[in-house]
Amino acid sequence: MQAHEQGVAAEKILEVASRLFAQKGYANASIRDICKETGTTAPVIYYHFGSKKGLFDAVARSKISMRDFIVKLTKEASVSDPEEGLRAFIGTYLTSFPEHAFDPGLYMRESATLDKKSAQIVSHDLDKVNAIATGLIKRCVDAKAFRRTQAGLAADCLLGMLNRAIFQDIHFSKGSDRPSYGEFVSDFFFRAMR
Repeated sequence: MQAHEQGVAAEKILEVASRLFAQKGYANASIRDICKETGTTAPVIYYHFGSKKGLFDAVARSKISMRDFIVKLTKEASVSDPEEGLRAFIGTYLTSFPEHAFDPGLYMRESATLDKKSAQIVSHDLDKVNAIATGLIKRCVDAKAFRRTQAGLAADCLLGMLNRAIFQDIHFSKGSDRPSYGEFVSDFFFRAMR
């Protein structure tokens, strides 16, 4: 198999495995199912990923990362006007949140237990998001746009409001008008912080 074909095979395997692991979880997605849908064989999968666990780990690393989301939020937060940055942060959070990172199958191993490594990756990324929000709120306080407050707690409150809309959609299929919700949260939060 040539290098290009190997890359395409690995990419296709990751794509199919991502979908099957997200739908069925680790224990219920078989190598046989992945082979059938990719038109490949188990030795090809083992060549690229070493084992089913290696494939799962590669899928989890690729799907649960919030790197692109964090880059977008950091860009929004870097504008010179902190109030404008915070409003942009809220809009970007609601429109660009990586919902695929929370497919339950990506966190399940042999049983119904949560995969600690996957949870740690997401927790670390969410801490980065919280740090961006906290920094923005501190900048608003320093610019005297907000009253003196504990920026970390204020960020927790803001993210709680934003996550409510996100997770209502992800877990309960309760779609919301996110732009309108974002305007409401912005107005509510800014009034509370003045």
